[in-house]
Amino acid sequence: MNLKDKVCIITGATSGIGKETAKTIASHGALVVLPVRDLMKGESLKNEILTTNPDARIDILPCNLSSFRSIREFVSSFHSGYNQLHLLINNAGIWETRRKLTEDGIEMNFAVNHLAPFLLTHLLLDTLRASAPARIINVASEAHRQGKIQFEDLEFENKFASFRSYAQSKLANILFTKKLSQQLKGSAVTANCLHPGVVSTNLFDKMPAPMMWVMKPFMIGPAEGAKTTLYLALSDEVQKVSGEYFSKSKPRKPAPEALRQDVADRLWEISKNYTGI
Repeated sequence: MNLKDKVCIITGATSGIGKETAKTIASHGALVVLPVRDLMKGESLKNEILTTNPDARIDILPCNLSSFRSIREFVSSFHSGYNQLHLLINNAGIWETRRKLTEDGIEMNFAVNHLAPFLLTHLLLDTLRASAPARIINVASEAHRQGKIQFEDLEFENKFASFRSYAQSKLANILFTKKLSQQLKGSAVTANCLHPGVVSTNLFDKMPAPMMWVMKPFMIGPAEGAKTTLYLALSDEVQKVSGEYFSKSKPRKPAPEALRQDVADRLWEISKNYTGI
């Protein structure tokens, strides 16, 4: 995909995989719009990119992905300044080890990792369709293989389990991508998702030290972790590919639970109710 003068949104770009993704996308001539919670970090990233690439075009807009109100305000600001969108990369993700609620009263992992990209994408769909060909990329995880959509207790109110909560949210990313690709059929807008690898980022900041000690030797750096995202964003090989799960820049079959149409359909309707779509 030739990104020269194309408009791109990347969430979670102030660190880790998102930061490496933003740098590369900007270097390909795209106008990069970054929704950020911390404006100082956003401006710092913008200045860092401009230092090495003075011609880069980076716009920073406030957005807290744990707030539906903030997401809607971001989209409103975006629509005020831009009438096209060719690439949406839902990269942001968290892993809360203790149960926390958003300002909307929703468990944090489920809200930020699944409901936020669900809402953001839906609010931008008309613009993506009007700008086609366009691509949507959702960063998921191999952790989805340990997940199950707990419809009877989506927010783990009865018994919170950190990894199960995270794994559920990553499974939701794949189910969302599959269902979204069906909705977009015939529109020249594709939707794919990926596992970036086990990447050394601040996602793991709250992990217990013994767990990190075990995981550290298997981790890769953010630049390596961004490769599959960038492949899906830039490669002509995936121009007409949609609804797939990728790892190491290759399509990979996800867990059987991620392929269940009944689960995808039910989650879609519940997510619409949560977000007011």
